[in-house]
Amino acid sequence: MSEKKKKVKHPEVEINGTTYLRITIKTHVVMKDDDLIDVIKKYISDVKQPGDLLFISEKIVAITQGRAYPLKDIKPRPLANTLSKYVTKTPAGIGLGMPETMEMALREVGTPRILYAAFMSAITKLLGKKGVFYDIAGYKAKSIDGPTPNTIPPYNQYVVLGPEHPKEVAEEISKACGIDVAVVDINDLDGDVLGSSSKKYDDQTIVRILKDNPLGQDHEQTPLGIIRETRSS
Repeated sequence: MSEKKKKVKHPEVEINGTTYLRITIKTHVVMKDDDLIDVIKKYISDVKQPGDLLFISEKIVAITQGRAYPLKDIKPRPLANTLSKYVTKTPAGIGLGMPETMEMALREVGTPRILYAAFMSAITKLLGKKGVFYDIAGYKAKSIDGPTPNTIPPYNQYVVLGPEHPKEVAEEISKACGIDVAVVDINDLDGDVLGSSSKKYDDQTIVRILKDNPLGQDHEQTPLGIIRETRSS
């Protein structure tokens, strides 16, 4: 059977009359013991130009902060097993739709808030409104990544939490590497800027530039990218 073709994303996008080039940067598989700033310096030194913005997947920030946990070490409580059954699965990933990721959400956010988010989500779904769960549970719950069939090993056997202090991380990397930085959580459905050092680009503009998720969600191994303005009207 032939492999399904993936949609090729164009390297350039136009937003409000301005054209931006998105350059994705392939790295080795980043692990807990890697120094994030050293990794970034290694891979962007020959690519960056003045005026560029470096965007970084929140996942490699979290991994280097020690916030990736092997599935075998996570013991879901009965509540996690129950709640995970009611999570809507999407093409963007497993989210909290498995007991292990739901267990980590309960630990990160707290049981009362997760229960309240689940209750309000159930009520509002009956009224035709979606997305309330994560609005209430917050970024810590939304940023939890579970393994999918396309996750690069060894992270196909891990749960990765959202990064801690992403704005401070962005500012630290910016200072060390001499480039504006945004830590982003982008998937094929939506996206967020978790922290940014940029004064040139507001968060909404960054999300619009990256809306089609140029870093990808499969085996691209491109956790870093650069936004470069190429033409302006």
